[in-house]
Formats: sequence, structure tokens, C-alpha cells
Amino acid sequence: MLRAASSLEERGAGLGTGNIYVKAVPLRELSELDKIKAEVSEGNILIVRITPIAKRSVEETKRAINELKAFVGSLGGDIARLGTERIVVTPPSVRIWRGE
Repeated sequence: MLRAASSLEERGAGLGTGNIYVKAVPLRELSELDKIKAEVSEGNILIVRITPIAKRSVEETKRAINELKAFVGSLGGDIARLGTERIVVTPPSVRIWRGE
């Protein structure tokens, strides 16, 4: 007989405290990527506004997105674009539905 998971850890959600937060953050500098990675590693879902860095440098924007893609790929998380100004970055326990 199957039983329901009794904790967030058993379900694979939340790598940190057990609480999962959805956080909206701007990305202004490449140095802020470490903070974003730490949040996702803790199990949080981030909606990242990339407009601030994109206004400064297209190259830095590409580098930031590629670095986040590689990071979430190695972690088992997910990443997707939300319109032209935002991306969503998720931990391994969350998948992004992309429709048909």
C-alpha cells in the first residue's frame, strides 16, 4: 500500500528549512548570482527581473542566464523565461509547465 510523504524532505521539496518561498528579485550585477543560487539551493523559487542588468550589458545578461542554466541543470532544478523582463528559477522539487 502506498503512503503519503509525511514531510517536505520526503517529498523532495525544500533543501533548507522546510519552508518554500517564492521571491522576486532584480538582477543588477553578476555578483548577485551567488545570492540567487543560494536561494534556489535552499529550495526557494525565484522570479528574477533581468531588466536592470540587460539595460547595462547584453553580454552580461547572456552570461548570467547561461550561468544560471548550468547551475540549475547541475542541481536538477528548472529555469524558464517569463515574458521579456523576467525568468523563473526553481529547485529540484519544482518543475515549470511549458504548455503545448
